[in-house]
Amino acid sequence: MTTTAEAPRRTLARPTPTGTAAAVVVLALLGAAIWAFSSLRLNIATFVDGAANAVDFAGRTLPLDFPPLGELLALCGQTLAIVVCATLLASLISVPVAVLAASNTALGGTSRFGARVIIVVARAIPDVVLAIVFFRMFGFGGLTGVLAMGLHSIGMIGKLYADAIEQIDEGPRTAIRAAGGTRLQQLVTGVLPQVMPSFVATSLHRLDINLRVSVVLGFVGVGGLGQAISDSLRTLDYQRGMALASVVFGLCVLVEVVSGAIRRGLLGVREERRGPLAAVRRRVQIPAPRREAGIVAERASSPRPISPPWTAGRVRRTGYWLLTALVVVASIWGADISLAQFQRAITDFGPTLALFWPPETGGILPELLAELLVTVQIALAATLIGAILALPVGALAANNVAPNPAVAKFFRGVVLAVRGVPELVLAIVFVVITGLGAVAGALALGVGSVGLLGKLVADSLEEVDRGKERALRATGASRLQVFFAATVPQAAPAFVAHVLYQLDTNLRSATLLGLVGAGGIGYYLLNASRVLEFGVVTTVLALTFAVVMLVELLALWLRKLVR
Repeated sequence: MTTTAEAPRRTLARPTPTGTAAAVVVLALLGAAIWAFSSLRLNIATFVDGAANAVDFAGRTLPLDFPPLGELLALCGQTLAIVVCATLLASLISVPVAVLAASNTALGGTSRFGARVIIVVARAIPDVVLAIVFFRMFGFGGLTGVLAMGLHSIGMIGKLYADAIEQIDEGPRTAIRAAGGTRLQQLVTGVLPQVMPSFVATSLHRLDINLRVSVVLGFVGVGGLGQAISDSLRTLDYQRGMALASVVFGLCVLVEVVSGAIRRGLLGVREERRGPLAAVRRRVQIPAPRREAGIVAERASSPRPISPPWTAGRVRRTGYWLLTALVVVASIWGADISLAQFQRAITDFGPTLALFWPPETGGILPELLAELLVTVQIALAATLIGAILALPVGALAANNVAPNPAVAKFFRGVVLAVRGVPELVLAIVFVVITGLGAVAGALALGVGSVGLLGKLVADSLEEVDRGKERALRATGASRLQVFFAATVPQAAPAFVAHVLYQLDTNLRSATLLGLVGAGGIGYYLLNASRVLEFGVVTTVLALTFAVVMLVELLALWLRKLVR
């Protein structure tokens, strides 16, 4: 009798051509980031050489010179009004776009493709380019900023709205359809109530982003704090400029905290309360089964109410809705939007667009291409810096990785503080320390990336399957072994996706920071608009759009593979 030896079983899946190609692309991006970091000469010597500049800058900055209180409040109010109006405009336009882009609510393949194209194109055109075009049409005032930030924000809000619609429970919508409800009734009563919490959270998150962007757009004519900072720096009044920048920092942190509170209030999210007072409150609460039995008995003995009762939670949520409506009305009034601007824009629409066509190079095409390469280098180097810094910070901010809750809370605070600093403020500081050029832009975006990337890393680590961690811990594995063997492998795909998203964001931000001398093609874009070379502006727009679209499509492909 003959026996055949059993072939050894594989412990790893065979590599697929698609997976191999994705790994090669990821390694190529990593190599390009290291090359960019080296080419920009980001090293210790740069900081040592800039130490004297930092001391000199501090001497010219302190003491800070704040404007009078009335003027300061007016600038803050105008900035917030523009940001709120822009976010509101983007949210309203994004709803129908998202309905057409979602696979379960789209009218057909053509409409879905068209809506997806609108979302991608809106994301690919930087805010500053839109601001330059609208400034030519509408002039100074808030309308330029509202349209520039509002149209660009459709790219992010529309995509996240569409994702939320695709994840709904189809049961209520199917029931309404079976009862003879129209498509509009299905959307209003079967879809909208389910996605409203996600819509609110997305819009408030975009509000934070637009506040930071509005400061940069002040350099191309958008009113508010950004324009006041631009005027101060143009006249070398660093005391006033940095005083206003510190106000921007405080405003960003305040909006971050307030929007978080509104999110929790509108969405009805309750945090688990701790402490002796909360323990006493839990002990005196009626157990759930007894409470439910009491509610059933009460309903049986009294007529069933048509609307939910006015509990403390409902009163609080209604109060937040009324406050939000009041803020929106005040913002529309305070954004300095007038019908005269619309009338002038409609009259001058054709002649204004004609200024931007045909595209021209101004005889500096090689220079533009070289600066476009520098912009890409800035984005790659900044993403590398951000990833290296955000990984340990985000890990220590995750509750399941940090040694204790106090450490996690401290690093969550660090992430929040970094997110509160606009990239513009970081760019100005690094420009003064390291001088004009790409080094300042890469350092500003790199440090700024820690805020968003650190938060995403912490969230990804906390969302892993805790069962694998517990199983490994039960075998006697140390905390470090559990982290590298159970936590990191589960969170790695999400981390790769987050880094790609950060690269996508940094590429657009690198164009923006060129306005303040942080290197790249943004500086040439600003100069072309100032000397009225609008054909060159169109060329810069086309070059930037092509690179952003290339990175966007590459990131989309990789994100689908690593999910």
